[in-house]
Amino acid sequence: MEPLFTPDAFTAIDRAAPDCGVALLTLMENAGTAVARAIIRRYPPRRVLVLAGPGNNGGDGYVAARILEQNGWPVAVAPIALPRPGTDAAIAAAKWRGPVVSSNPGRVREADLVIDAVFGAGLSRDVSAEAGALFAAAKTLIAIDVPSGVDGATGVLRGPAATAVLTITFVARKPGHLLFPGRAHCGTTLCADIGMPRAAVARMTPMLWHNAPGLWHLPDLDQTGHKYDRGHLTILAGALAGAALLAANAARRAGAGLVTIAAEAEVSGASPGIMIRRDPLEHLLDDARRHVWLCGPGLGISRAGAALEALIAAKRGIVADADALTACAQVPDRLRGVTVITPHEGEFARIFPDLAGDKLSRAREGAARIGAVVVLKGADTVIAAPDGRAAINDNAPASLATAGSGDTLAGIIAGLLTQGMPGFEAACAAVWLHGAAAQHIGTDLIAEDLADALGTTMATLRKKSRENTT
Repeated sequence: MEPLFTPDAFTAIDRAAPDCGVALLTLMENAGTAVARAIIRRYPPRRVLVLAGPGNNGGDGYVAARILEQNGWPVAVAPIALPRPGTDAAIAAAKWRGPVVSSNPGRVREADLVIDAVFGAGLSRDVSAEAGALFAAAKTLIAIDVPSGVDGATGVLRGPAATAVLTITFVARKPGHLLFPGRAHCGTTLCADIGMPRAAVARMTPMLWHNAPGLWHLPDLDQTGHKYDRGHLTILAGALAGAALLAANAARRAGAGLVTIAAEAEVSGASPGIMIRRDPLEHLLDDARRHVWLCGPGLGISRAGAALEALIAAKRGIVADADALTACAQVPDRLRGVTVITPHEGEFARIFPDLAGDKLSRAREGAARIGAVVVLKGADTVIAAPDGRAAINDNAPASLATAGSGDTLAGIIAGLLTQGMPGFEAACAAVWLHGAAAQHIGTDLIAEDLADALGTTMATLRKKSRENTT
């Protein structure tokens, strides 16, 4: 499990470090040294200019400059502002004996490599146009902690942000490293160990994680179990059942014991293992074994709204997607009682027209309002639980931007829920598996390919899990 901490959380961790036996100046030395070593591993010696701010980020930059110079690199420091006397940054700056030059775009253009040590994650105001001109003049820029102008808590850009080819952060990544548009400004992000005491980190209770195996575990397969032990999923289908079929195939590959499509018309093209029923919804709800339902893909808005109301009244596990979400536009209370919703940005905005701000905050607020897990989809999908837990996913390739991939994701979530996974864990696992399966297929992906690749992805993951426990 990889926790993600906001800049405010890191401030609290830093303040706790001295009480846990490590001085902040020591951490600054370790951070600057880590930056220098990362650069030395990747580049031969070249002209370096360090743009240094007045705070701890600037202090890290002065240390990096000193270590690079000690290793034979030609380095100059261009202070954007001087550190306040008596601070750790001032102590680090006083140890720098090399060239100190003015900060202007001409100086920046002369350097082969520029180190952005200006603001980092501690940014509290928008970057000025003057600072932005400095960053834009860099041939190759490496950022310390977070590129200046990227909000470390949200990934939002605050003014003309720096764009780095490499970002070196410390202890743990921040939300801004994973959330767009900030993620696009970070380049490759490395997380360096700087000797932060574990006891200092342990004072913070993580509520946000990078989404990956370890945050969740796939359901165990019981050798003595039967199909009903793995659950019965029912998918509501409209007149055109293509979306329901995509979801059904994905749910089966995800491990659901039985999958039924409840259709209003004949369904062609269904795999033999998918059951088709045309019974009225109220008759199907009489079977208590149908404990998880997927409502929305290809269903039609009016039918989805009525079905959703009936499912909620029957207290079933529900994944609400597509038309079921549109049926709740501007009336989010209609979603109270569902388990997971899977909106893209447009659907989310229609459900919660009053929610503004960054993606993570909106997803969390939406989840709290309706008491359900929100999967706010995108290249940086956010999964948020009503209790404030959240995860950010970063493994989705661009090839997933194709018709039907969302139906497949909804089917994976429902298939995992059917096997007894809690809503947050099922949603997190499904989002990651969806991205991993897409990576396995490659750039020529169509949605129909995802179910088969999902089986391979899950088998590989289970094999790795077994190897790690033996």
